[in-house]
Amino acid sequence: MSEKTEDLTQNEMQESTKAHVAFADKHDPANWLAGEIGRTDPGSEAWSVMHWMMVSNKSRFLAIGQEFDLAPQQTLAMRVLGGGGMPMGELAKVLSCDSSNVTGITDRLEERGLVRRVSAEHDRRVRMLVLTDEGERLRTEITKRLAEPPPMIAALSEDDQKALRDILLRAVENRDEV
Repeated sequence: MSEKTEDLTQNEMQESTKAHVAFADKHDPANWLAGEIGRTDPGSEAWSVMHWMMVSNKSRFLAIGQEFDLAPQQTLAMRVLGGGGMPMGELAKVLSCDSSNVTGITDRLEERGLVRRVSAEHDRRVRMLVLTDEGERLRTEITKRLAEPPPMIAALSEDDQKALRDILLRAVENRDEV
């Protein structure tokens, strides 16, 4: 495996988890991003807290991928490949990586029987990635694990969870117009 993100050993994953826990303990979400530079507008403060939660929960994402013997980029690829085929170039854009990296990610998923490459119907030069039955099964298991809210959200009351969900849905509702 050529990419460092593809080479994480079990020990490195455990060290990463410890580092993320230490990070969360050390950094106050109220002083993350916006707080560091004195921004007090509610939008900046909300984004700062969401960013802090993503960073502090990265180890959870890594651990879930590790449960299925997947590197982080492979885990994300498995998630976005649901719902039908996707051109390899589009996957590269979603993963924010070069097409050559997608080839390596795809090779490893294909070796495990999780994806297959097929020619696009509209243009045989375009290579589509399609999950196999085993890939769909694994994607469902990954999705079940990732759908479990982290403890910080699970600890909120049901009313607060609903309010948070509704606010976030309103925020993304008009994403195509922004």
